[in-house]
Amino acid sequence: MKRPIAAIAGLGTFVPEKVLTNADFEKMLDTSDTWIRERTGISQRHIAGAQETTALMATEASRRALEEAGRASADVDAIIVSTATPDRLLPSVACEVQAALGATGAFALDVDAACPGWVYALVVAEGLLAAGTARRVLVIGAEKLSAITDYTDRSTAVLFGDAAGAVVLEPSDGERGMLSAVLGADGTLMELLWRPAGGTISPPDHASYNQHDYYIRMAGREVFKNAVRSMAAAAHTALERAGLTAEQVDLLVPHQANIRIIEATANHAGIPMDRVYVNVDRYGNTSSASIPLALDEARREGRLRPGMHVLVVTFGAGFTWGAAVFKW
Repeated sequence: MKRPIAAIAGLGTFVPEKVLTNADFEKMLDTSDTWIRERTGISQRHIAGAQETTALMATEASRRALEEAGRASADVDAIIVSTATPDRLLPSVACEVQAALGATGAFALDVDAACPGWVYALVVAEGLLAAGTARRVLVIGAEKLSAITDYTDRSTAVLFGDAAGAVVLEPSDGERGMLSAVLGADGTLMELLWRPAGGTISPPDHASYNQHDYYIRMAGREVFKNAVRSMAAAAHTALERAGLTAEQVDLLVPHQANIRIIEATANHAGIPMDRVYVNVDRYGNTSSASIPLALDEARREGRLRPGMHVLVVTFGAGFTWGAAVFKW
C-alpha cells in the first residue's frame, strides 16, 4: 500500500441559515414534495443571503478548519479554492479569502472543475507538498449555486444549495492521509451540463439574461448515465491504486448530487448503502462543497473515525470526475 504524502489536519464547514424546503417549491413551481424526493432524495437545501458571498462562506469554513488544526492564518503557505460560482471574475475567490484571513504569506488560486473541484484541488495541494513548494495548504470548496439557478425550471431549481467546506492539508506522518487519487474529464460532452452565457463568448447583455442563459442547464438523463459510469470507474481505479478492495472501504462519501446517482454508484462500486454516507436530503447538491461538508458531518455523527479507509468519488460539469482514498 502506498504511503501517503498529505493528510487532513483540520476540517471546517459553513452552511447558510436560510432553508428552502420542498414545501416552498410547491408554492413556486408545478411540483410536489413527493415528486422531488422520489427523483432526487432532497427535502431541503440551504440558500445564502445577499451578504453571504462565496468568499465569506469559504473564509468562515477556513477559520473553523484552522482552529481545529491548531494553526494560525500565518501558518498557511497556499490557499486553493474550488468554485464554479466566484463572486467576480477577477480577482480569484482565493485572494479574497487570503485577505480576509490575513494570511499574508500564502499564495492563492482558484480551481474551476465544477463538482469534482475540491478533489482536483486536493491533488494540486498534494503536489505542492510533494514538491516542497508549500508545507500547509487550505483546500476549500465553496459554492453559491443559488446565484446561477433558474428558479423557473423545476428540473434544476430543486437540486442546488449553498455551502462551503475547507481542510488544512499538511505532510502525512506516513500512516494516515491520502492513499491515492484519480481525475478525469471529457470536454466533448460539456453542453449536457453548462452555463451558456456569462463569459467572453457571450458577455452579459439583456438578450442572454432574458433567455436565462446565465443559469445552469442540464440534460438530466445523459448526466445520470455518465455520472454513474465515470464515478464507478474512478472508484475502482482509486481503490486499485491504493491497494484496497471495495470490501476494505469503511465509508464511501460520494458527491451528493441526488440519491439515485449515489445508489447506482455504490452498487457499481460494490459497496452496500450501510457503508455510504448520504446527506443530500438536507443540503441538496452543493457542488464542490458537498464532499467536505459530508465528511465533516459524518465525522461529527461518529460515522467517520480515525483509522478508517474512506473513498470519496465525484462527478460534474465539464464533464469532470474524480475519486480519492484516505486512511483517516
